[in-house]
Amino acid sequence: MGKLNVNMLRYLTREDFRVLTAVEMGMKNHEIVPGSLIASIANLRHGGVHKLLRELCKHKLLCYERGARYDGYRLTNAGYDYLALKSLTARNAVASFGNQIGTGKESNIYVVGGPEGEQLCLKLHRLGRICFRKVREKRDYHKARKQMSWIYLSRISATKEFAYMKALKSRGFPIPNPVDFNRHCIVMELVNGYPLQNIQQVENPAELYDKLMNLLLKFANHGVIHGDFNEFNIMVDDAGNPVIIDFPQMVSTAHPQAEYFFNRDVTCIRDFFRRRFNYESELAPSFVDITRVDALDAEVSASGVTKQMEKDLMAELGLDESDEESDSEGDEGEESEGENEEENGSPPDILSDDEDSIEEEESPTKNENDDFESTADIEEMRKNVEDAVKVVEMAENGKEAENLSDDERENESENDDLEDLKDFNSRFKPFRDNMPSRTRQDSDRLSTYSVSTTSSTIAPEVIKARVRASLDRRGQKGQARRRLAKGEASAKTRNKRDNTFNIKSSTAGGFWE
Repeated sequence: MGKLNVNMLRYLTREDFRVLTAVEMGMKNHEIVPGSLIASIANLRHGGVHKLLRELCKHKLLCYERGARYDGYRLTNAGYDYLALKSLTARNAVASFGNQIGTGKESNIYVVGGPEGEQLCLKLHRLGRICFRKVREKRDYHKARKQMSWIYLSRISATKEFAYMKALKSRGFPIPNPVDFNRHCIVMELVNGYPLQNIQQVENPAELYDKLMNLLLKFANHGVIHGDFNEFNIMVDDAGNPVIIDFPQMVSTAHPQAEYFFNRDVTCIRDFFRRRFNYESELAPSFVDITRVDALDAEVSASGVTKQMEKDLMAELGLDESDEESDSEGDEGEESEGENEEENGSPPDILSDDEDSIEEEESPTKNENDDFESTADIEEMRKNVEDAVKVVEMAENGKEAENLSDDERENESENDDLEDLKDFNSRFKPFRDNMPSRTRQDSDRLSTYSVSTTSSTIAPEVIKARVRASLDRRGQKGQARRRLAKGEASAKTRNKRDNTFNIKSSTAGGFWE
């Protein structure tokens, strides 16, 4: 999680980003993505996925790891940064990349250039650092899921913060103007000011104190509580006006611990002004002073808001029923999709539109490759089983013919029809149809014809069971072959090599003598 180096971004080709996207897709339900799965998802026209994987590992955009069952690759933070920056560049939201201007317990801040040369701020969410790993206790990102990757948690954090910023900016709050976001990156307006922590003296501490307390109460009146309202998340511009930043931890006023968070924010501001500016005031807002004027928490689905509470808030504020019904239908659709994904054990879709199109292109190709070999073999074995069953039936008919009396045999031989023989020859002895024809003579009537066969007397059920078992064994061998890691030493081969080395070392040391 070190400093981001974007020097390689200009040299990466379209195939490189396609491989990175394939690894990202595979990480939706794999902790380590096998090389064979990456090759099938990327579906490069001329192949060469293994070479691209080695180059990306060399530049630390991917990481090769060895697992207990198979070896594979995972996406690093730098690789995830490159995918987000590539998307933002394609949208014409970012044109140049600058220096790092700040860092926090869960994010890094950089200066970037816009399409018209203006300076913007880029925030990269970095959940999973040593100083902030109790995400399950501090945030509600997991919900009903047991395990989630740090990369996906960073994406959820960025998505929620961007939604908060859009809603707050539309209501006139003093926050940076949000521009765009992708994955775990947020592009926003660069504030020309200083953090309140770095300011040692102000002209009028009482005026700044009143502005901050009014802002804190205004947040609560709109239905949200900042949750981290302190000197590190407050900036003061050149005119002396405060600008609030950092919103992922915001909660609703209906949260079970909303009063605790509100009082903590008030205490942080009072303690800082007493320490830094030697200013104390008895005027401070309390939780009972909150008067709800808006349902911002219901609009952005803040932490602590349920579906029933959201409907009650909409009805209390007198919103249109049509808007309410449309919003509820959309929320129910999203909720059902999320529940289906949670039941399947995989996280929700975290791909952009371009990545979804790539996945749709390669999905039919994967099915054809998997079923190509098995379909032809099954059809061939099915024909063989049908022919064997027919031969067995003819053998049984031959046995019945042998049990007949001599008189009946003579009568049947005299009344034998040539069409039956022709049908028999066309089904079981087609080579006789090509023989030159000859006319039937009177001496032929006196000859005796006997039907014999060299077919097997195995029951049809036994033949079918054997064929089915052979097909199952062949399918299992094919699955094991597809699971084998390609391009690197597989875990199975590595275990065999280790066992061989242990045996040789024990024998050389005279352990068994």
